Amino acid sequence: MTDTAYEITGAGRPGRWLITCDHATNIVPDWVNGGDLGLPSAEMQRHIAYDVGALGVALALGEALDSPVAASRFSRLVIDPNRGEQDPTLLMKLYDGTVIPANARADDADLTRRLQLLHRPYHRAVASLAEKRSDPVICAVHSFTPQLNGRPPRPWEIGILYATDDRLARPFIAACRAQGWTTGDNQPYTGHLPGDSIDRHALQHGRPNLLIEVRHDLIATAAGQATWATRLAPILQQVLADSEL
Repeated sequence: MTDTAYEITGAGRPGRWLITCDHATNIVPDWVNGGDLGLPSAEMQRHIAYDVGALGVALALGEALDSPVAASRFSRLVIDPNRGEQDPTLLMKLYDGTVIPANARADDADLTRRLQLLHRPYHRAVASLAEKRSDPVICAVHSFTPQLNGRPPRPWEIGILYATDDRLARPFIAACRAQGWTTGDNQPYTGHLPGDSIDRHALQHGRPNLLIEVRHDLIATAAGQATWATRLAPILQQVLADSEL
């Protein structure tokens, strides 16, 4: 099923996992400033506009785990689906040193329209998928830039983020480190913002969850995405089985 706000792949798959990809694309809908946020094309290819490589990893994980995948169909710069509706960074006007011209001019009516047509439909779709099972496990797939402007390089290959529920996160971190991967524990940044996707679809319902961040230079190609999905899928299954959740 495809919508301007989201795309669902494998809705009828029987697996327990629900794979989400909040920052899947850099699409700007035509009705948002004529489909142009006022940024050069090169800026829209950067991590500020979407999570490079994350969608490919999410889709491959969905296949490997025989589970559904929910992905956004709009750039995080249009409105960020991994933010609560009251979060001040919901509509970014400056990101990693880049001013977003169309957002700098956006008013409350623009924000409301983006919420109604993009943010809320995406979250309704995720909620609907989660409600189809009595025991879903949420796995959010993201990617992070190797280096922010003016900041030190990030050494992690993968980061596992979590908030109050670390039932899967801690054993998953241990399993990743056992593979020899440089694995961040709530790095490269902390794993919780009130009202974010994991809070909304997992924590508020007591559902087991993981948020996986892969350094995007490792998954910028289809081959890298397939490689990391192949690596991660059996670990996800084993950690879940061992948890007895």
